[in-house]
Amino acid sequence: MTVPPADRSGANKGAGNPEPWLLIDGDYSAGMILLADHARNALPAGYGTLGLDRRQLERHIAYDIGVENVTRGMARQLGVPAVLCGFSRLLIDPNRGEDDPTLIRQLYDGAVIAGNYPLDHEERERRLENWYRPYSNAVAGAVAKVAEASGMPPLIVSIHSFTPIMQGIARPWHVSLLWDTDDRVMRLLQQMLSRDGDLLVGDNEPYDGALKGDTMYRHATKNGYPHVLIEIRQDLIATEAGAADWAARLADALGDINTRTDVHVQQHFPSRSDL
Repeated sequence: MTVPPADRSGANKGAGNPEPWLLIDGDYSAGMILLADHARNALPAGYGTLGLDRRQLERHIAYDIGVENVTRGMARQLGVPAVLCGFSRLLIDPNRGEDDPTLIRQLYDGAVIAGNYPLDHEERERRLENWYRPYSNAVAGAVAKVAEASGMPPLIVSIHSFTPIMQGIARPWHVSLLWDTDDRVMRLLQQMLSRDGDLLVGDNEPYDGALKGDTMYRHATKNGYPHVLIEIRQDLIATEAGAADWAARLADALGDINTRTDVHVQQHFPSRSDL
């Protein structure tokens, strides 16, 4: 396996501004790419903490805890490229459609995001233009590069994490696989993760994989590319050791799946979110 070189990024001008995206280079001809929409909790200069107590930015509302370490570990072991979002989902959520009402949240799991209310059209467009669209364009460019270099439809894997308890309700799954109507990769990965019987593997839990306009809808479903969205319970990957364990576990399974020629087939499935 090749070891990815140093990150490349799409830096915004101005001190204190996080990158809209970070690219971990890898072997584009391998036919796989990793995505991490909620990898970081950074906010641009001038936005402060969006009116939140700084401790709130360490919660799941600001980013997917543990996902950056898992994604980096997987990219290193698989030798494939990865695109990580560089800003907090509280600024604007890159895993939503531009017309989604939760694109810029004003209330999230008990936290009032005062810096997002009121929000005029100019500020909304500023966040789309400076942060959301550069990340989405970086994903599109990297996916296209994998398709060109490998000569086949790329396998797109999106890494997320979920909090063990949400609004007082426990979430028992160790890991869950989200999908819309294309279950080609999901079923294979589900079988592999469930094989030893030591994991509780969710199927579209605690979220549904059919979300119109989200990252997988735009870059995988609409292109007919094989894909899966993986949700890992945050307490399992909050430490470096936990993240490394899950990176190895997922890399082993996905590495095997990626060798299958029947996976790398462009096939369009209708989205349930379009019905």
